Amino acid sequence: MASSSCFLLFMAILALVSWQAVASDPSPLQDLCVADNSSHVLVNGFVCKDPKVVTAEDFFLAAKLDMPRDTKMSKVGSNVTLINVMKLPGLNTLGISLARIDYAPLGENPPHTHPRATEILTVLEGTLYVGFVTSNTDNKLFSKVLNKGDVFVFPQGLIHFQFNPNPYKPAVAIAALSSQNPGAITIANAIFGSKPMISDDVLAKAFQVEKNTVDWLQAQFWG
Repeated sequence: MASSSCFLLFMAILALVSWQAVASDPSPLQDLCVADNSSHVLVNGFVCKDPKVVTAEDFFLAAKLDMPRDTKMSKVGSNVTLINVMKLPGLNTLGISLARIDYAPLGENPPHTHPRATEILTVLEGTLYVGFVTSNTDNKLFSKVLNKGDVFVFPQGLIHFQFNPNPYKPAVAIAALSSQNPGAITIANAIFGSKPMISDDVLAKAFQVEKNTVDWLQAQFWG
């Protein structure tokens, strides 16, 4: 009886560990499942288009990722061009997406997280100072200066950033993400630009600052 109980406990723990190990985008159960963006059915992801009407165009996007993006309209001096399942239906169930990131001189992709994806970043042009911070209680910063051709990984869910330290030259990077829809939470936007706003009493205590400082930050444009 005792050995049976131990076996059941072992299996329960193994199932829990295995579930955590695969807690990402669902694996495909067929060759393809092109997203049917016209469907009103709500599922975790997107409903599959009828394979009989799938064409090569469902896997193609003239994204012009070779072309520089405008960074002048951004207060932080960056422009992220994300290619996810909403733009490329053929990505549905494949667990991958792509982004081109343009950085103005001294521009940055500010601290943010991807709740559903690990990111691997490759610098195509220029120099970037990048890093990520581990979870509580260590909050350890792992950072590195990257040059053209260098690669850096940001683990899923951890706060990370990229900054172009060059005051004269722009930078460009390509990022691959392990989800068809990685999501992004920009920390400053989420905290100070939420709708409705988080109480300034809460934020003043959290950041150990005066409420008028919080009020000033909340009054900024968090686009």
